[in-house]
Amino acid sequence: MCFSATADFTSAAVLGAVGVATLTEVKDRHELLLAAVPGLFALHEFIEGIVWLGHSGTVPCQVAHAAGAAFALYADGILPFLLPLSVFLIEPTRRQRRRMLAFVILGGLLALYLNWGLVAYPLQVAEQSHSIVYNNVITNTTLVAVLYVVATCGALFFSGYRPLVELGWLNLIGLIVVALVKRYAFASVWCAYAAAVSVIIYFFFRRTRKGRLGRYASA
Repeated sequence: MCFSATADFTSAAVLGAVGVATLTEVKDRHELLLAAVPGLFALHEFIEGIVWLGHSGTVPCQVAHAAGAAFALYADGILPFLLPLSVFLIEPTRRQRRRMLAFVILGGLLALYLNWGLVAYPLQVAEQSHSIVYNNVITNTTLVAVLYVVATCGALFFSGYRPLVELGWLNLIGLIVVALVKRYAFASVWCAYAAAVSVIIYFFFRRTRKGRLGRYASA
């Protein structure tokens, strides 16, 4: 995230509380992955806080680099598959799931490719203009950025739940703005933005309790 370790740890604490509250709203096992997203983002922000501590000399550089590798693994190697899959699993109607399947497959293939890139090529972690920059020759290409946007946002637009469609639009806008304004720190800045936006998931679960149960029953 931008600014400092304090900002990351603060957002991690807030999102952690939201994550716990979101998990208490789960009514079906298919909802678990989506409900876990705010909590996973909380852990992600906490990990980047450790990266910041490494750059300030508070923790050993080896620890900071390991934290940077874990941050990149989640942002590049897990998130492109996790987001479309979580939306796919929560959708009870077969028609909508068929529309989402292509994004799940794309996200899975992209995650595999990016994981390979993170293993095969070195990851450089540096601080630039109050942001953490993660450089890898595979994960930082324009083609990967475009496919990343499609994979992480696409399934949301085909959801039968309007709040999730709105989440898709917010993620898409955030991705485009970050790509245009702070492309060099894309992973860090967008993940911080997506973490904040993931609070919508909690309100989605709160507002759709009865509707979700009804849709599962009818499906």
